[in-house]
Amino acid sequence: MLFFPSSDFVFRSFHWKMPRNGFLCPSLIITFSLAVFFQSQMIIRSLNPCLEVMPGITYKCMELNLSVIPPDIPNSAQSLDLSFNPLEILTSNYFSPLFALEFLDLTRCNIQNIEDNAFVGLCNLSVLILTANPLHFLGARAFHDLTSLQRLVAVQTELYSLDNLPIGQLTSLQELNLGNNYIDSLKLPEYFSRLLFLKFLSLQANKISSISVGDLDALSSQNLTLVLSKNNIKHIEVNAIAGLHLQKLSLRGCFESSTIMQASLQNLTGLHANSLVLGEYRNIKKLQTFSKGILDALCHMRLQEITLICIKGDVDNTDDLSLCLNNFSTIRLVDTYIKDVSNFPENSSIRHLEFKDSRFRQVPSVRLSSLKELRSLHITHTKQLVEFEEDFQGMQKLETLDLSENELTADLCWLCLRKGVPNLKYLNLSFNVRIGLQPECYGLPKLKMMDLQHTTLNGAGELPVFLCLPNLIYLDISYTHTNIQSDCTFCGLKSLQVLKMAGNTFENNKLVHTLKNLSSLQILDISNCRLQYLSLNSLANLHELRELNISHNKLLGLHPEAYVHLQALTILDFHSNQLSVLTEKDLQNLPSSLKNLDLSQNLFDCSCENLHFLQWAKENRNLLRHAENMICHSPKHLRDVCLMNFDLASCRVSTATLAISITISVVLVLSLILVYKYYFHLYYLAVLLGGRRRSDEEDSIYDAFVIYSSKDQEWVRRELEETLEMGVPSFHLCFFYRDFIPGVPVITNIIKQGFQSSRKVITVVSSHFLESRWCNFELEVAQSWQLLDSKASMIWIVLDGTDKAVLQRKLGLFRYLRRNTYLVWKDSELNRHVFLRQLRSALLDG
Repeated sequence: MLFFPSSDFVFRSFHWKMPRNGFLCPSLIITFSLAVFFQSQMIIRSLNPCLEVMPGITYKCMELNLSVIPPDIPNSAQSLDLSFNPLEILTSNYFSPLFALEFLDLTRCNIQNIEDNAFVGLCNLSVLILTANPLHFLGARAFHDLTSLQRLVAVQTELYSLDNLPIGQLTSLQELNLGNNYIDSLKLPEYFSRLLFLKFLSLQANKISSISVGDLDALSSQNLTLVLSKNNIKHIEVNAIAGLHLQKLSLRGCFESSTIMQASLQNLTGLHANSLVLGEYRNIKKLQTFSKGILDALCHMRLQEITLICIKGDVDNTDDLSLCLNNFSTIRLVDTYIKDVSNFPENSSIRHLEFKDSRFRQVPSVRLSSLKELRSLHITHTKQLVEFEEDFQGMQKLETLDLSENELTADLCWLCLRKGVPNLKYLNLSFNVRIGLQPECYGLPKLKMMDLQHTTLNGAGELPVFLCLPNLIYLDISYTHTNIQSDCTFCGLKSLQVLKMAGNTFENNKLVHTLKNLSSLQILDISNCRLQYLSLNSLANLHELRELNISHNKLLGLHPEAYVHLQALTILDFHSNQLSVLTEKDLQNLPSSLKNLDLSQNLFDCSCENLHFLQWAKENRNLLRHAENMICHSPKHLRDVCLMNFDLASCRVSTATLAISITISVVLVLSLILVYKYYFHLYYLAVLLGGRRRSDEEDSIYDAFVIYSSKDQEWVRRELEETLEMGVPSFHLCFFYRDFIPGVPVITNIIKQGFQSSRKVITVVSSHFLESRWCNFELEVAQSWQLLDSKASMIWIVLDGTDKAVLQRKLGLFRYLRRNTYLVWKDSELNRHVFLRQLRSALLDG
């Protein structure tokens, strides 16, 4: 349990007496503020002290000022990093709750004591790192119960003797690193005989000054890597390592002078090891001179490989090294001043030769040709190496040629290589300046792998420069400034299985037929090629393709139709393009064999219109690689939101909301229908209510507005217009054919010119009137006008011959006529006289 001071503790600890003047001194205020800040920080850290890398599995708790294991670490944790915390003492059962741990890092935790049974219960722990802890006390059972421990790192732990390290029970231990301590004797305690699986023992940078007979007798392993570098060895006793078969012995930086080095190597006569490392470090120079005879003792050792590092001085040619080197199959010369080679003896056993960071200006092809048994040649990391002439002669057994990471500028001659190294299988010219390729018909028939990445290529992309490499399996031309223009760029590569060409370009940024000849291709990398278009048939012939990397391009869509023929495709990397969404059709067309799909860092549209894709992404998270980097780009309010955190429920409409929406929609539709059907009525109402009502008779222009059917116009002119307007008294009537204003809507004329400008309304009812829709509309308007204007008056005239049955069907009009007085016109002299007298009387009323 972590201890954090309570607020009460803090306040009690900083309880001051208030000065008489009522003010606290500034220093006390600052101290109090710091205390509160410290407490708040401790509380914040206590809430969530560790970084959960993999939930329930991996936790990082570095530099959290912890003194015990945080209580929130679950017992399912398999990896725990507690480095840079002040643990100081590991008591018994310290880690017992974390019984599933497999990796534990306790670097720089100021651990001074490890008591008995401190790691009890950690039966699954395989890696324990104790680097940079001052281990002053180790209980006899400190490492008890670590039955599965394979790697123990106790570098810089202030150990003075191997006898003080109680690790005899670690029977599964394979690697023990005790570098940078104060161990002064190589005498291995008896418990090393129980470490049957120990493969690596490092005592680098200790205080060992001699190696004596019997020091390594306790070793039971016969295939151990023993690192004694950076010890100041002054003497090695004869036969000190006799009888041991070491995997590797490193004595780098161990000798103060050439004399001590030469004497020590002579006393290692009979050494049986696969590899021996000699030399110095760049920043630690001990040997002032290096003579040829120093390495002569190597002739009496049984070695497979010799590595010489930082051998400087007068060594600028292979002749300056011992001829004994020819006895070994592998020679590695690292960081030397060698600038030339001499002819090697015909009986040289060298099969693998490496020059790393040397001083060559050109590849010594001719002189190296004397190594007839040479299988692999590596000349790398040489900044002075600028020339390469393919002058190899008769190197029938050379299979690997590595000239990477130099400054080569050369035009490759396939025919020359075929003559000199006809069985070459691996060619590495990567990370050079420029290599020119020509479309020759005499290539290397056995070449299987070629690496040209990060070297400017001339000729590739325009000509079929790989035409005569029928057995090439692996080709890397990534970032070679190649612009693919020819559809036959890869012609002849019928066996090619891996093609890496990231960072190049295609003509017009389109991939069309370039890959049509690569029917055996299994892995393809065309990332970062500025692609904007992918033809649906561009991958049609790649039936065996398993992995496709098309990331970092400018493709707007995935277009799964292009992958429909890729039945073996398991990995598709499409991250960092401009994909916004996968349609339902796209999802259906994805290859069924797909196991890993990377769509991260695209421009996803997280609108609800794409709900199907968003739901698919959540349901198929196991298929999606780096799903946490699938970020919404639009809409704006969701930008930078993780697509996997998108709330799908926000796109699903509730039942109540749906019902309300449907109701509103139905109401709107019905309203539109009613508006369309009763347009004139509504328009009339708006005009009527919005217009100025007639306030008095002086505002009237006409005595009456006449409503009638146009088929009765002859009667209206004869009986009303001529009789009333030309008689005495004279009346001014409003007729639509004469008084309506042209260009104004009919309804506006009816209301403003008719009703609002007239004292009375005369309605002429006839059989034609009853059949007319316009007359019925005018009648309805007249009744509405009469209802709104209390002064309005209507005069009804029913013409003789009007169909009574039709009149009765017009219920509203029939009932109105039954309740009110109306005039009846009959075609007789007496009736006409009475009719006109009554009509004039009605018009004069008011």
